[in-house]
Amino acid sequence: MDPRLQTLQQKLQHTFADPKLFQRAVTHRSFSADHNERLEFLGDSVLNLAVSSLLYRRLGTLAEGDLSRTRANLVKQDTLHQLALDLDLSGVLRLGEGEARSGGQKRPSILADAVEALIGAVFLDAGYGPAEALVHRLYQAVEINPQMQAMGKDAKTGLQEWLQARKMKVPSYRVVLTTGVAHRQTFDVECEIPELGLTERGIGGSRRAGEQAAAAAMLLTLKAKYK
Repeated sequence: MDPRLQTLQQKLQHTFADPKLFQRAVTHRSFSADHNERLEFLGDSVLNLAVSSLLYRRLGTLAEGDLSRTRANLVKQDTLHQLALDLDLSGVLRLGEGEARSGGQKRPSILADAVEALIGAVFLDAGYGPAEALVHRLYQAVEINPQMQAMGKDAKTGLQEWLQARKMKVPSYRVVLTTGVAHRQTFDVECEIPELGLTERGIGGSRRAGEQAAAAAMLLTLKAKYK
């Protein structure tokens, strides 16, 4: 096994009985036909259930609606991207040459998807118990409190407010690429702020999701550039 995968396996605290599952989880579709999208689909469901059980125990006084909003904050792309950074996933991802050249290893949407794929891989490898335990370990360093449910602002709104507070124009969005069959398309969207000369891209299963992903990537760039 690649030494970097061995290091990641130690961080996950899970030794894979099937190493091929582990490798598939960090393989982007640009690299191989044996990629991580199906694992991501599975991991998304496991993640939601595991986070739900975590919140049920920790925030037992919250109403159902507040629990749902808190969960949405914990499973959104920004949070998963941070978990990916904590795991140093960018250095482990297997990407096609074109995707790698365009900065795919740092793209929040790709990193967040890989976290979900890893959760799905652990679920297939060992069952729900170990997968739930992994999710709970990943969220140990994430602050979880009742106030989180009030922080459900989406990335596009957050970006627009950031710009308006500085008297700048709202960003523009355009679809750069659409792939996939009609009923399962993927949208690669570019977010541009001409006044700052900045562009970022995001990928989603709909144009709206792609715009949200691009806005989230732009917010991360702005926060790093204008601390």
